[in-house]
Amino acid sequence: MSASRRSGTTDELGPDEPGPDGPEGSGGSDLLAALLDGMDAALCAFDADGVVTHWNREAERILGWTASEAVGRHGFAGWAVRRADAEEVEGRLMSAMQAPGRQVHEFALLTKDGGRVLVRTQSAAVRGPDGKPAGVYCAFSEVHTQIDLERSIALSEALFEDASWGVVLVDADLRPAVVNAHAARSLGVGRTSVLGRPLGELLAQGVEDLESALTHVLAEGAPPAPAEIWVGVRTPDGDKRRCWRCGFVRLASPLAEEPVPLGVAWLFQDVTEAKQSEQEASLLRFRTNQLHRAARAAAECEDPAEAAVVHLDFALAGFADHALIDRVAGGAVADGEETGRVRLVRVAATPSGAPGPSLQASGAAGLPVRYGEGHPALQCVDRAGSVRASVGSVSGDRAREWAEARQWPPDVVHALCAVLRSRGRTLGVVTFLRGSGRGQFERGDAVYAEDVAVRIASALDLGGVVGRT
Repeated sequence: MSASRRSGTTDELGPDEPGPDGPEGSGGSDLLAALLDGMDAALCAFDADGVVTHWNREAERILGWTASEAVGRHGFAGWAVRRADAEEVEGRLMSAMQAPGRQVHEFALLTKDGGRVLVRTQSAAVRGPDGKPAGVYCAFSEVHTQIDLERSIALSEALFEDASWGVVLVDADLRPAVVNAHAARSLGVGRTSVLGRPLGELLAQGVEDLESALTHVLAEGAPPAPAEIWVGVRTPDGDKRRCWRCGFVRLASPLAEEPVPLGVAWLFQDVTEAKQSEQEASLLRFRTNQLHRAARAAAECEDPAEAAVVHLDFALAGFADHALIDRVAGGAVADGEETGRVRLVRVAATPSGAPGPSLQASGAAGLPVRYGEGHPALQCVDRAGSVRASVGSVSGDRAREWAEARQWPPDVVHALCAVLRSRGRTLGVVTFLRGSGRGQFERGDAVYAEDVAVRIASALDLGGVVGRT
């Protein structure tokens, strides 16, 4: 038997005849045999008479018949196909000699141990030197394997076309290699313009967290649960802060003997609205609980001024860094009453140094606080409503000067003044102050400050009534 027949191939030569090219002809047959045996698909071939001429190792793995057992047989009848089905199967395979292109069929083949395997075949004609059909080659695989492959391809195409969440394939250099339409919209760029760009050019915030997660997945594999990452997306209208719930899958080449990382499949969904709603609900629960605790603690205070300070201290937790209570000098201001320029006297303030409970100020002398014209606290009294103020984009010495000019601690950059109202009169102002470590006051913060101001005003009004009696 020639080398080509031992490898599952035949040629036109006899078993002992040398090839026309000597050793080179033998080398060509060996190369062909190696290529056929290295294929992932099972392959067999027939000559024009239906005799098996080629049979590779994948065909041997699926059916159990070796090349030496298969090559030289006429058709599949009686060994690889039941005799009752042999004529139909052979007719469908050999019809490829006269048909253009490839023919796809499904039928059952017999294994060496008597089992049956449903396979999907692709067959096409083999042309001779004269261009006429000289035989047929047939590549086949188990149907379930083919279906798995088709499902994988279909899943991949669906993810990159129709998925309702972002899908990004990131290469080993942490640069996007493929993105779907949803991800491109979330990043605010086109699907092609995002490819190959560093993540830092696409995101203004959260890049370090995202790159750290991708690096971990490349080294260790996918995390056990999705991760929520806050990012800042660069847009023509400025940076937009978003929360993405991210899942990661490490990709490895199936063709390598050892896993070779191809990158990471990054899937994400925008959960910003849900996360913000969750945070707002949690904050509301905390603040409601603080108001409840403050009311119970204040109820145990004999001195109404002390009760006002208790409300102030409970309100500070997680809300502000400093707080002040200023009362209108000379008594409360009724609605519509002409009083000229209002003066405010300090009632209580948080300590400016080490943290601790707020301290009541000695107001016996009735000396007003040196607030300048247009001070937020004075505006608050004039409007009988809340006033917010912020240092803006300045920092350093200018920010310190801004705070000191308003008689606030030098580290203050944000302020919120809420009016103290009771029985239709303005009693004063409570001012909450934040340093640079916190964000500026929002509308929701003003609502909470107004709730606290109502309780402080009630306590201060009660103290005035008790004092008069």
